[in-house]
Amino acid sequence: MAITKVTRHNTPFFIARKTSDQVITDNTGTKLTFEATDTESSSGVFDLTNNKFTVATAGKYNVSINIYHYDSDNEITRSDGYIYKNGASYAQWINDRGSDQDERGLQIGGSIIMDLSVSDYIEAYALSVTGDSGTVNIEGSSSVLLTYISAFKLIT
Repeated sequence: MAITKVTRHNTPFFIARKTSDQVITDNTGTKLTFEATDTESSSGVFDLTNNKFTVATAGKYNVSINIYHYDSDNEITRSDGYIYKNGASYAQWINDRGSDQDERGLQIGGSIIMDLSVSDYIEAYALSVTGDSGTVNIEGSSSVLLTYISAFKLIT
């Protein structure tokens, strides 16, 4: 009896990250823009021109975000991170410090397993609330992963 070896891969996969800061308005959900992909299973898996991942292969995916909110005025009271599916909020992570707990920087993120069909698309959004109604930076870096979105298809 011949043994056949079956090789499977968790593809497609990608990590898209911010390499520069993005200023967002107080208490306003804002789509995140990404400047680079560190890892992709093939070219163009994550589209940097529209900042979204469009599914070409249906299946279950592990989708993750990490968002670093920074306010030099130390006024952040709440930071939210969202994964949007097809233009609507699908998953949300909240770090609510309360109105008397102003912070300089807050990190928010998580991952979720999603059933995705061909042509579904995924985006990342952020929201910050400040004690002074000021703007907040969503931090990027060319040397470390601060703010990113990633996904890979699960082998099933």
